[in-house]
Amino acid sequence: MFGEILKLASGGHTRFEFSHFRDKQQNEVDIVIEDRRGRVVGIEIKAAASVSSSDFSGLRILAEACGEQFVSGIVLYDHNKVIPFGERLSAVPISALWH
Repeated sequence: MFGEILKLASGGHTRFEFSHFRDKQQNEVDIVIEDRRGRVVGIEIKAAASVSSSDFSGLRILAEACGEQFVSGIVLYDHNKVIPFGERLSAVPISALWH
């Protein structure tokens, strides 16, 4: 899944828009990346060595709002394991950014 995000972000002529998501109930996603085709990736950043389902609440809401355009949602965290948390959602070690 993280590889899909890197492929999306590495397109030669692709332009990306970076934003932040917050709804009326204050659910949020730290970073939202959208390409020219409207495909969306959400990234949540946690300074913790563990993650729980509740850490994905903003990403789930973003996925629902984006529908088919939602490619992936990840929570970057301080550990060494990739953990799936449902369709198109994963916890990914922050160290993966340098691999």
